Amino acid sequence: MSNQVDNWHKLARYDTNMQGELHANLLRNNGITVSLQPLSAIPGMNSGIVLWVQAEELAQAKRILSGVDSDTDGEDLLAQMSDAELGIVPDMQAGHHGSDNEGGKI
Repeated sequence: MSNQVDNWHKLARYDTNMQGELHANLLRNNGITVSLQPLSAIPGMNSGIVLWVQAEELAQAKRILSGVDSDTDGEDLLAQMSDAELGIVPDMQAGHHGSDNEGGKI
């Protein structure tokens, strides 16, 4: 039996926690053990994150992440979505179908 404590290898570093967590979940969904190392000890601080994987899973993890589109289309889409579309606004407000102050429909 190998000592897995010293068997971790740095896979990737991400500038945002969300991006790192999304890629970590992708790897986990493909059966790869992932450890996350936030780059800030302050909870809620979005300073980036590092993904670590076991040595025997490193090559497979790299193959999986190489298939992920690295352009910013997804980030642009999120930036353009409204709070209601992202589920941030409570359902009562998101489902309100009244009129605005100028007489137009919302």
